Amino acid sequence: MKMRIATLAVSAVLACGVAPDVSGQARPNAAPPAQNPGQQNFDNVQMQVLHVQGNVYMIVGAGGNTTVQAGDGGVLVVDTQYPQVSAKLLAAIRTISPKPIHYIINTHMHDDHIGGNEFLAKAGPTRPDRAPIEAGLGGNVGAQTTIIAHENVLNRMVVNGPEGKAPGLWPNETYFEDQTEVFFNGEAIQILHQPAAHTDGDSIVFFRRSDVIATGDVFTTTMYPFIDSARGGTINGIVDALNRIIDIAIPDHKVQEGGTMIIPGHGRLCDEQDVIEYRDMVTIIRDRIQYMIKKGMTLDQVKAAKPTLDFDPRYGTDSGFWTTSMFIETIYRDLSKKK
Repeated sequence: MKMRIATLAVSAVLACGVAPDVSGQARPNAAPPAQNPGQQNFDNVQMQVLHVQGNVYMIVGAGGNTTVQAGDGGVLVVDTQYPQVSAKLLAAIRTISPKPIHYIINTHMHDDHIGGNEFLAKAGPTRPDRAPIEAGLGGNVGAQTTIIAHENVLNRMVVNGPEGKAPGLWPNETYFEDQTEVFFNGEAIQILHQPAAHTDGDSIVFFRRSDVIATGDVFTTTMYPFIDSARGGTINGIVDALNRIIDIAIPDHKVQEGGTMIIPGHGRLCDEQDVIEYRDMVTIIRDRIQYMIKKGMTLDQVKAAKPTLDFDPRYGTDSGFWTTSMFIETIYRDLSKKK
């Protein structure tokens, strides 16, 4: 039975100064992904293509993972990595299908998930007389690639200043309610808004026939969740998003693994059990910090108590754009806000 919250002993929630469990050894994917393109040698990037199941594929390159759905009607892409690898990403997509890219879905507005929008959109439909038929119901009547995202993504892209993005990257179709949907290649695709999670514009994408979920950065296997509080992210929103993924996913009942496959924003291909473990980790750390706040502990005292200690070998880091200290501080400030 799926649990909305982790089933945890009180001592496990509150214990903070314990030694790491030997089962939590560091894994090869423990380092956080670089968010600054200048830190990467894009010439050496190689795209890795994996058939997930059904009509859905996963492409790992530079930046966030890309999800591809392909069929007789054409190609749909979720997230487009950094702009510096757009040609390589398109070449990888072409190993899956030579057909036009009719849809791009952005899970949020960070550069490593939207950078290839403009380049890939040029690989869209070019025959206006055929576009409505090839694209499926309701799409691409003007023979151009439809870029879909929550309206908060567009709102943040169009502003002046360093946060603004070039118009070619902007979504040209947005939604503002809890969800929207696309029917493409004979498959219903749900795009589900996750408010105030990683950012305020996160979407997860559920391919119903293929039984695959693309999560964006509300779930990764490489690091503690990056809570972008400057763009509306919150710790409780992350937990809610993880619970929603768990609600949708259905494991193989024989082994409680497999079944619905889950493509994270960064890291390896997963199933529901991986998300449950990650959700439990996030919930434990959140509850520990909340307990310390209620005890009147300062931020420095909370950091000294090491509320993440038993998970640090797998998810923690003292360097890079998102350190363990920053993760703790963000949760502390989030939970300390007056409601």
